[in-house]
Amino acid sequence: MKAHVVVDVGNTRIKWGLIVGRDIGRMASLPEEEQAWANEADAWSLPRPATWVLASVRPARSERLAAWLESRGERVLRLERAAQLPLDVALAKPDHAGIDRLLNAVAAKRHLQAGRGAVLIGAGTAVTVDWLDESHVFRGGSIFPGLELMADALHRHAALLPRVGVTLPVPRLPAGDTISAMQAGLVLAVGGGIREAVRQYAERASSPPRIFFTGGQSSLLAQAMGLLDEPRSEPWRDLMLWPEQTLIGMVDSIEALP
Repeated sequence: MKAHVVVDVGNTRIKWGLIVGRDIGRMASLPEEEQAWANEADAWSLPRPATWVLASVRPARSERLAAWLESRGERVLRLERAAQLPLDVALAKPDHAGIDRLLNAVAAKRHLQAGRGAVLIGAGTAVTVDWLDESHVFRGGSIFPGLELMADALHRHAALLPRVGVTLPVPRLPAGDTISAMQAGLVLAVGGGIREAVRQYAERASSPPRIFFTGGQSSLLAQAMGLLDEPRSEPWRDLMLWPEQTLIGMVDSIEALP
């Protein structure tokens, strides 16, 4: 099927990808504002009508975007169900898994040899750490709060703690003031959860898994956790930081549609 743009409608941002062959030629991360959508769409010089493919973990936001696109005369298709994807999903309720998690698994298959598994890390509003086994079957994984959710929770439920954001460099321990201690603690909590999940998957793997890291907070976390430093130790030796992973999973899924 020929499509022009893939869109990942997330909890925080809406990510567009311009399809060029089997890759993403241009990306945009947009807010929930129609004027921003119009400005970006006009800058892309798309054919009219263009075919847009949407995948979403926010149905209401996705419906609003679809209605806006259709009002401009565009064609809109949706990836909504596990059965639409070229992926074996070993879950009792495959459609209850976030479509972004499944699409990340589809994309990962591009870079996996037969018999090699993968850990799929998605770091956004929530953090997911999933397992794609050696037969390239999606087995599920873990979900826990991301940096922003943890920061919000601390501020809302602890009267004296401010709302903080995490920037690089992350304060080192022991942190000497409240804000620094919170920033360090957020990275320790999220990064520690990621490390432990990866450790457990690596222990069960028959050979070292490949690790894919995507999502809006992936670059910050990878740097804060020291994952990009050389030399890397196992199980992090074969780590791929891949911002467009979900969008690539959409491209591969579109290709597989009848």
